[in-house]
Amino acid sequence: MTRASLDKQPHEVASMFDDVAANYDLTNDVISLGQARLWRKEVAKAVDARPAQKILDLAAGTATSSQPFARAGAYVVPCDFSTGMLRVGKERHPWMPFTAGDGTQLPFKDGTFDAVTISFGLRNIQDTDQALRELYRVTKPGGKVVICEFSQPTWEPFRRVYTEYLMRALPPVARTVCSNPDAYVYLAESIRAWPDQAGLAARLQKAGWSKVAWRNLTGGVVALHRGVRD
Repeated sequence: MTRASLDKQPHEVASMFDDVAANYDLTNDVISLGQARLWRKEVAKAVDARPAQKILDLAAGTATSSQPFARAGAYVVPCDFSTGMLRVGKERHPWMPFTAGDGTQLPFKDGTFDAVTISFGLRNIQDTDQALRELYRVTKPGGKVVICEFSQPTWEPFRRVYTEYLMRALPPVARTVCSNPDAYVYLAESIRAWPDQAGLAARLQKAGWSKVAWRNLTGGVVALHRGVRD
């Protein structure tokens, strides 16, 4: 079994997600105490997919996150660098155009998509700033980015409880439903090392995105960042 380190070597992260692909969606529902479904609904509202739009769902995994966009009539491309995730996704959704790709060097032309989105995957890309620039590059002028990622709870007492849950409770909970619980030790560590809401917003602006804003979900456990390409 593979456990990625916090320097996020791409082969380590991809192999780790290959290991957990079969039960990934179930595990996320369990460890998020059911909140993952709520977060996906909020992402769908923010993207606001329309018929005939082209949407990139980066770090899509098995494409669970892509389904609301497809149901809205958009042409959605689920992209991930874990071939294990892509295989499981293709078995479940054989009609979707699954694409293998690295977030730091996307296999798409400039200005391809009306909207780009990534949920709980930006944190796993080795070079965050390069990934944000790549998302900008493949977005049409006037198009949007929507990022859903773990963040920092805004209420200090809750933040302390949440941090304890991440490091002590999350791996044992994951062990009950996941074949590679060490992957969720990495998950907890990577969340703790991730920038807060304002920090990620600043990086979006640095990558060229305008009208950058964010909204907290579940008290800041997750933040939904948005931006527009001029």
